[in-house]
Amino acid sequence: MKEYLPKEWVNFGFSASTGSSFELHTIEAWEFSSNVHVAGKKSKSWLWSILGSGSFLLFILVGAFIWFRHRSKSTRTDMSGEEDHLAIDEEFNQVSGPKKFTYKELVAATGNFAVERLLGEGGFGRVYEGYLTSMNANVAIKKINPGSRQGIKEYAAEVMTISRLRHRNLVQLIGWCHEKKELLLIYEFMSNGSLDSHLFKERSFLPWEKRYKIVQDIALALLYLHEEWEQCVIHRDIKSGNIMLDFDFNAKIGDFGLARLVDHAKGLQTTVLAGTMGYMAPECVYTGKASKESDIYSFGVVLLEITCGREVITPRAEEGGVRLVDWVWELYGTERLIDAVDPKLGIDFDWKQLECLMVVGLWCAHPDYTSRPSIREALNVLSFNASAPVLPSKLPVPTYLGPLSTFSTVSIASSHATSTSGIELSPFTPSVV
Repeated sequence: MKEYLPKEWVNFGFSASTGSSFELHTIEAWEFSSNVHVAGKKSKSWLWSILGSGSFLLFILVGAFIWFRHRSKSTRTDMSGEEDHLAIDEEFNQVSGPKKFTYKELVAATGNFAVERLLGEGGFGRVYEGYLTSMNANVAIKKINPGSRQGIKEYAAEVMTISRLRHRNLVQLIGWCHEKKELLLIYEFMSNGSLDSHLFKERSFLPWEKRYKIVQDIALALLYLHEEWEQCVIHRDIKSGNIMLDFDFNAKIGDFGLARLVDHAKGLQTTVLAGTMGYMAPECVYTGKASKESDIYSFGVVLLEITCGREVITPRAEEGGVRLVDWVWELYGTERLIDAVDPKLGIDFDWKQLECLMVVGLWCAHPDYTSRPSIREALNVLSFNASAPVLPSKLPVPTYLGPLSTFSTVSIASSHATSTSGIELSPFTPSVV
């Protein structure tokens, strides 16, 4: 009976009182009815069916909810993207000079962005050579990588900044395009490529006369950006890879994706730390602030690269990965600057110009930003309208004094590399020891 009548529900037996006597009871037969449900295989199968169906229905409902939510979010994003494009179209149309191109035109101009048309590649995307039939001219087309830090905001800033600048030593922006979730910028074509390709390649040679002219071109461009335009333009990524050379080796500063505008009366500006390691001023790493002085530091590094023919941080193991500024300053302190001259030049250079250029390069790359010259002061020395300064025989070591501020993430963006640092010191007072 226990198999059929659960003990927690049913009790069966005899109950009687016989005093001192006893009785013997024998069951010959019995008959009774019960409404207790007997659990069997069929009822268990039915239970599992109910549970399985419920789970499946719940899974369907959750999946449908996630799909509808994703679709709604995607639709809102697409609408937001279209609104952004319409807004910047309206803004771009107010500037004179650059024009809008269709994506179809740029595909045709580059052979559908063929690999053989690739001019260069960096963290922000790729640059292709193209030919625009509507202009009957070669152009450089920068196709921004969707995964890069240069999004729609930086793209719009680059167009709005460079389209307003007018100087013979700045790369000219011809147009723009934003279609099919692609962001593209069209520049004048610089047939001799970037300065670094001529300085660091074994088979490339740049005569001294061209090098000195390139330095003057860069200085004039920076003078315009820092002092002569209506606002101060801080480039934030001056380096030999962003110095472009035309067919006659005239130098022009390009890549304004990181540039920022500030009023001339303002000093250091707090921004997201940007630039390329080796070219960034030391105070930028600590403060995350860009300034004219940080541009000057980068300019000084480029001057040393031009005179020495060496990269800012040499990758050659036999040279121990020495920083260019440290190496040249050590030679300056021991009066052996001649040892820093690019071997490719041989003896075919003007020593007075070369020495002047090296000293100005070190002056601009001084660790203490308050000891660096303005671009006008540097240009006056390079033109021999002022005397070169006498620098310390040993590289000064800056010490940044001040309380440690709240830790925050500082992003380092550049066209070639991205890294992060979790340290920010502000305010600070530089002192040299």
